[in-house]
Amino acid sequence: MPDPRRPLRIALLGCGVVGTEVARVLTGDADELAQRVGAPIELVGIAVRREGRRRDLDVPDDLFTTDAMALVARGDLDVVIEVIGGIEPARGLILAALENGASVVTANKALLAEDGATLYEAAEKAERDLYYEAAVAGAIPIVRPLSDSLAGDRVTRVLGIVNGTTNFILDAMSTTGAGFNDALDEAQRLGYAEADPTADVEGFDAAAKAAILAGLAFHTRVHISDVHREGITDVTAADVRSAAEIGSVVKLLAICELGPSGEVSARVHPAMIPDSHPLASVRGAYNAVFVESEGAGQLMFYGPGAGGAPTASAVLGDVVSVARHRLAGVRGAGETVHAQHEIVPIGRARTRYHVAIDVDDRPGVLSAVAQAFAANDVSIKTVRQEGHGDDAQLVVVTHEAEDAALSATIDRLRDLDMVRGVSSVMRVEGVA
Repeated sequence: MPDPRRPLRIALLGCGVVGTEVARVLTGDADELAQRVGAPIELVGIAVRREGRRRDLDVPDDLFTTDAMALVARGDLDVVIEVIGGIEPARGLILAALENGASVVTANKALLAEDGATLYEAAEKAERDLYYEAAVAGAIPIVRPLSDSLAGDRVTRVLGIVNGTTNFILDAMSTTGAGFNDALDEAQRLGYAEADPTADVEGFDAAAKAAILAGLAFHTRVHISDVHREGITDVTAADVRSAAEIGSVVKLLAICELGPSGEVSARVHPAMIPDSHPLASVRGAYNAVFVESEGAGQLMFYGPGAGGAPTASAVLGDVVSVARHRLAGVRGAGETVHAQHEIVPIGRARTRYHVAIDVDDRPGVLSAVAQAFAANDVSIKTVRQEGHGDDAQLVVVTHEAEDAALSATIDRLRDLDMVRGVSSVMRVEGVA
């Protein structure tokens, strides 16, 4: 147990947008944080890639070091904050911090989704905390509600908008009628998208968060490879218009579900969601997570999902909790994976679908299309025809069906001589 008369020593790994905000609060609000923790806190080192880089921080120059491993291995640290991101060197530094007696606060969703088991096991062995509220949805408190507040309940579904870049792009497409490329250009101009937006628009970022959320919600280890992933690069202005025609909007959703037989599925993909659903009103770069449980019912957590100050808020909340534990000589709850449910592939996931089919405008087409759906046990809810002649299109909305059945239906449709193409397939979520 730390001596209550000495400050709790904190090291910071990374001093980018988030790290700078964390350092600013740790130093500028040290007295207030000390009151919340119950003991003084002291920032004793900041690991950076390059020394001498100009930073908007009022801290002594000798706090900065490029030797991150030496910093975490010094042996007298109480808390190490990791906001470097990526897999390495972050993994090695976190493991070294735990081995040398420090608890760890991290915002590293990619590492947790890729190799969280190694980190959890190291924290358990070291009898130290591993906290990561900032790894999912920025400032929104969702990790602790799932792991603590709902620990006595049975969560059945987590449905979330967990990437601000993609939500901004899709919202712009919906409100302005812009195509994907124009909306992406605007997101980059305003700073909502990186110069290389691949991690966001292809769904990698959201998939990492979905793995973390599924693991927490269902007490089962979920690796990022278990998460089905689709991005938004193929979403067209026509898709967005079609969603509006059925009273819906298109969102990139992270969906984690506990099935009726205890199976777990986790997926990320664009989907149509009804205007009446709370997630439909999430605009711009904001995030929201919708949780369904047997006892509490439906809960929604909403707020800024990225940015320096919002993410730093989540980091510092964890720092206060971990520091209190160090002062009391205890640790918080570790990984809970007692359930270890079967994780099933996307083919077994069930949802509704919106399918646009380009067809010849001649007798028998509708019957043949309906037979293709029926042959794979996919029930049609509504069907409408748009256009005539060469521009004829059937728009089908199905009842709930397995993903594998819908995929087989699409293959069968493409084999029909009167079908010129299946121009769009999009899942429909959030319908009672």
